[in-house]
Amino acid sequence: MAQLTEREEKFLAYWKENRQREKKLTRQLLFGLPLGLVFVIPILLNFFSGWYKRANMWARGHEEDSTGGVLLVAGLIIIVFIAIFSKRHRWDQNEQNYRELEARRARDGGIPGDAAKVD
Repeated sequence: MAQLTEREEKFLAYWKENRQREKKLTRQLLFGLPLGLVFVIPILLNFFSGWYKRANMWARGHEEDSTGGVLLVAGLIIIVFIAIFSKRHRWDQNEQNYRELEARRARDGGIPGDAAKVD
């Protein structure tokens, strides 16, 4: 059977050391924020640019509805959701890859019993 590549060995070493740190919610939120902003900033720019005159007139005519405030709160919710979801999904992918490589290493005559120690 094929042995693990150097890149796979480096990934195994990195993930074994950093997997718990990468799983923390605060870290996922912090490093996922740029992706969330990529989704929300164009929406806010579109809304506040005033290019659609009818919507702009409606928003100014109903200021007591605080449409802008609702949009900002919705934007924050979208940012947080995308930030956490994307980083958590990436963590799951890395964890699955780690487990598969550990199992392959154990199967191919690497360190016996290493696949059982994944958790």
